[in-house]
Amino acid sequence: MVEKAWVGRLPAVKSKADLVYDSLRAAIAEGQLRPGERVNMDELARDFGVSKIPVREAVKRLESEGLLVARVHAGVTVAEVDVTEMRGVFLAREAIDVLVARLAAESADDKLLTRLEETQQAMRAALDEAALDRLPELNTDFHQALAGATGYRIFGELTEQLLMTIRRYRIVAPTDPVNWRAVIEEHDTIIEALRTGDPAAAAEAARAHTVSQARHEVESD
Repeated sequence: MVEKAWVGRLPAVKSKADLVYDSLRAAIAEGQLRPGERVNMDELARDFGVSKIPVREAVKRLESEGLLVARVHAGVTVAEVDVTEMRGVFLAREAIDVLVARLAAESADDKLLTRLEETQQAMRAALDEAALDRLPELNTDFHQALAGATGYRIFGELTEQLLMTIRRYRIVAPTDPVNWRAVIEEHDTIIEALRTGDPAAAAEAARAHTVSQARHEVESD
């Protein structure tokens, strides 16, 4: 039996369903559960040391988010992500990221700028060390920091959902080191606009970033 690094006995915090959900969602995001892979709920219950009830609850939540798919006679599988879907994701990202950057620029402070710079440093270090597996999470941290700066929770939720889809797509169509370098440079342009407190420049930098990544991810296919 293949060892699953993301499976373990659950600590007595949160509900069991929440913890199963968190573990499965992380496994999907990180590629430990790959698109198209079947999810055996009986096996999961044994691996986690819980009954089938919290597993079913977690699976239902992930189905509602479009991360798992349940089909009659086929069981539960990790949802596939195709190029057509990704085009829609990047269109949504362009709309959301432009607004997020504009709002963030209106209230950007030293705390936000420091957090963004630290994330950028961590991304550069990961790239220099060829630790590409660390970059998707750091990229999410960068964009979640921007979303959080708007003061609206909905932007954080939308950003998380869109970036999750992109991370899953990159499992089967990984981003190369050259493009990761471009991502970091595009982030620098956004930070500079925030530093000068220019909402229009921040919005344009965010738009250019999303368009550039859409071109790399889907238009080249």
